[in-house]
Amino acid sequence: MNLHQLNVEARAGHVEELNLIAIEGGDYLLEARIQGHAHPLADGRGERLRVHSVEDARQLLNALPMLSMNLVHWSVQDEMCGMGSHPEEDLKVPISQRSAW
Repeated sequence: MNLHQLNVEARAGHVEELNLIAIEGGDYLLEARIQGHAHPLADGRGERLRVHSVEDARQLLNALPMLSMNLVHWSVQDEMCGMGSHPEEDLKVPISQRSAW
């Protein structure tokens, strides 16, 4: 899904939430949830759209209608030694789509 498609889906009221997913190296990926399915955002070359900060994401999404947006950090429990078998829980924190500045 590209930004234009996201805008169309958002204006139609189909987007349940936007997730800004933290990845290794300090970058973030964006995905839209529509009808319970994840739709990763792609750039002009068809590759996963990466942003470098929450503010970069906000600027990129500025023209879209207000949507529920979350900052997501995947669970690191599977990478930790000696953790045993704990339920894997991602950290998902609601954030504002518009800057608080």
